[in-house]
Amino acid sequence: MNKTDFGRRLRVWFRRHGRDLPWRQTRDPYAILVSEMMLQQTTVAAVVPYFERWMKRFPSFEELATAGESEVLALWQGLGYYRRARNLHASAKKIDGDWSGKFPQEYESLRALPGIGDYTAQAVRAFAFDQPVPVLDANVIRVVARLFDLRTPVDTAKGLARVRGKLEELLPAKGGHEFVSAMMELGALVCRAGRPDCLVCPVKEFCAAKHPENLPVKAPKAPIKERTELAAWVWDGEAVLLQQSTARRWVGLWRLPPLDDQLTGGPAAELTYSIVRERVTLRIHPRSKGDLVASTEPRKAFSLRELQQIAIPSPHRRAIAKLLKDRFDHG
Repeated sequence: MNKTDFGRRLRVWFRRHGRDLPWRQTRDPYAILVSEMMLQQTTVAAVVPYFERWMKRFPSFEELATAGESEVLALWQGLGYYRRARNLHASAKKIDGDWSGKFPQEYESLRALPGIGDYTAQAVRAFAFDQPVPVLDANVIRVVARLFDLRTPVDTAKGLARVRGKLEELLPAKGGHEFVSAMMELGALVCRAGRPDCLVCPVKEFCAAKHPENLPVKAPKAPIKERTELAAWVWDGEAVLLQQSTARRWVGLWRLPPLDDQLTGGPAAELTYSIVRERVTLRIHPRSKGDLVASTEPRKAFSLRELQQIAIPSPHRRAIAKLLKDRFDHG
């Protein structure tokens, strides 16, 4: 493959068809780090409004570093995976404090920031500092696997190493920002998962895949586990009782108090949500405060107005909204 011709075709296409996304209009490493942290396990469409609100409230590392965790989590609310917000907050403190506000360009220094893995470190180097480095997100992995007809499962160490090696063969001598952006955009808009639009692909003459719809190959997934969670609905007509979690998944967030068993009576509300390889059924049962067993986690009753100002896990916020609507609809 002639990488010069490949890169030229790719860039021409990207300049005509690339989406106008807010984080593509800046080289500010802080803004790029924010976007990359938000985009982990979240769609572009969902991230755009959150990114814009975040940058308006926390336009710099200095602003974020001095903010309280409760405000940070409240602004992140709805994106899920709150550990990303905490890692971003911790990174801001480290850069603002330990590193005197100077954002690092070196790979190892970036990896030293909380929650920053290989992908995010390389993405910041490419987008903020224009370095031609291998950035391996799902879109790029899929494009490379199809271009070179790679059959080793890409979710194994061996398969990912093969993808990285082939991507490095394509990297330009300079201009990492545009090249990586174009590769990602090609995967998002044309070389899509399961249904590539090969007829309009700007680099189809370079593609070796005979059956691109079957690539990339992945190792068999473990089956999704089913799990049930029980929670209490304690409402006195003016306020809802919540409990602040100390568990790893939702640490610091206010949720409906958990129940060990449903005791008597059916649930007042039920919903399902997914997390990693689990599908969780959340059942909420009406209870009085005296029914709840003692807990080391703090509990507090919040008014309707206060509920809008605190960080609550999305499944619990949806359940609260449903239960309140049912109460008000039925007087």
